[in-house]
Amino acid sequence: MGKLSVTPIPAFNDNYIWCIAVDGEALLVDPGESAPALRHLRDAQLKLNAILITHHHWDHVGGVDDILQQHPGAKVVGPDGACPQIDQILTDGEQLQLLGIDFEVLAVPGHTLDHLAYYADKQRWLFCGDTLFSGGCGRLFEGTAGQMLASLTRLQSLPGDTAVYCAHEYTLSNLQFALKAEPNNTTLQHRYNYTKKLRERGESSLPSTIADEQAFNPFLRTAETSLRSCIARREGRNNLLQEEVFAALRAWKDNS
Repeated sequence: MGKLSVTPIPAFNDNYIWCIAVDGEALLVDPGESAPALRHLRDAQLKLNAILITHHHWDHVGGVDDILQQHPGAKVVGPDGACPQIDQILTDGEQLQLLGIDFEVLAVPGHTLDHLAYYADKQRWLFCGDTLFSGGCGRLFEGTAGQMLASLTRLQSLPGDTAVYCAHEYTLSNLQFALKAEPNNTTLQHRYNYTKKLRERGESSLPSTIADEQAFNPFLRTAETSLRSCIARREGRNNLLQEEVFAALRAWKDNS
């Protein structure tokens, strides 16, 4: 296998389409918009091998049809019903090999019920769509707080050096909210200042790592005393279950 690269392709206002490239071939993850993806493939002189879909929302699948018109040999893989062009329906626990890269398929419901993530153990890569964001997590459009908590617990059990490639540049606003929940978290304070400088230079804040997220992402810290105490004060009661802490945190973020 030649040199591997992972490149963020900005799309819409804050989406990232991830392009994995090796030896002149490429995989695209969640191409919601065709024009930037096609432009990148052309400029980098890449042949598209496959498209990986995490879930059915339009900003993750909207570009698939146009892309396939120019790259008709590309295979589309993802959850059942995510888009009409799916060639291979994937489910939890399946092993997938594309361009010599071995991916494990992880079901991570919560944001949507069909949501999948793709984990490459050898490379320590996680493509998690809208389930885990840097400093945050996806809204609960279809799933429950319990489902999302279980999905995030599953992702945070991956090796700490796993690179987290999520689908949106939400980091700065996520960290602003996180500081409300854990204002004394010095790691969080430093990450916010670092991210602010990155974004001022127009640079991506991604990827982070699982270890990073465990240190400052409040949605991965609902078992931590500092976070639980904050939510207990807001809710006016102690002895909250972890799922209740998570649900209250998500509701707070939704309304902030």
